Amino acid sequence: MDEMLEMGRQVLAAQPFSVLIGAELTGFAVGSAELKIPVKKELKQQHGFLHGGVVSYAADNVLAYVGGSVLGPAVVTSEFKINYVRPAMGDYIVARATAVYVGKNQAVCRCDVFDVKDAKESLCATAQGTINKLG
Repeated sequence: MDEMLEMGRQVLAAQPFSVLIGAELTGFAVGSAELKIPVKKELKQQHGFLHGGVVSYAADNVLAYVGGSVLGPAVVTSEFKINYVRPAMGDYIVARATAVYVGKNQAVCRCDVFDVKDAKESLCATAQGTINKLG
């Protein structure tokens, strides 16, 4: 396995909330990252859709991974905006992010979150965020 992906998976495993919801880092390279989360009953809201907070978590976390890939591992999200475009109710969601701009201390990153049902992807949210270096 790729060394960067393995390191990213170790970081994810150290995040108790990520472990609780079953998040899996499926791709990680300089300037890109991919995170997968199963849609399970415990993560749904009252209408049967995946809770927006889980979709938002996926975007936030994958944006931070991308920022860390270009700025170094000590980063935090300073802000992000998300647009929900359709409910997620498939088998799992996958969030994919890329770096749009990289400066000395911050990176602007973009993310699309897809609902996946029977191997067919449908966009459910899109987000953009600023990731800052710590210190």
